[in-house]
Amino acid sequence: MNHCVLEVEVMEAPTVRYTQDNQTPIAEMAVRFDGLRPDDPPGNLKVVGWGNLAQDLQNRVQVGQKLVVEGRLRMNTVARQDGLKEKRAEFTLSRLHSVGSAAAPSTPTAQQPPQKASTPAKAEPEPASWNAAPLVPDTDDIPF
Repeated sequence: MNHCVLEVEVMEAPTVRYTQDNQTPIAEMAVRFDGLRPDDPPGNLKVVGWGNLAQDLQNRVQVGQKLVVEGRLRMNTVARQDGLKEKRAEFTLSRLHSVGSAAAPSTPTAQQPPQKASTPAKAEPEPASWNAAPLVPDTDDIPF
């Protein structure tokens, strides 16, 4: 099974095109992800979203935004300008998740006094938490 999950930074804004036969939207964007080791260079990848995901990419994603993307990874062979063929990785999107979110500005209410202008509040996003529970429980009801 080919299923990948990557945390990426958007390098180029998504562009949308449509198929000729049934006008299905297809969005493409360039992303960057960190290497596995500190001395590894960052990797670049083309992400492709189809249908409703293409619309989401166009409406919700901006350059510099951090995302967690889920999908399939495949290799394409493309012809370069010098005539040689080159293999490039392409990521077909199945799910899209934002990393961190900008806190909505709070509006003062009658129960909450407004904050002083001299001390602006800084809202830091909570770090992403992953469920680290084992897939198989440590104990089971089978007696052998």
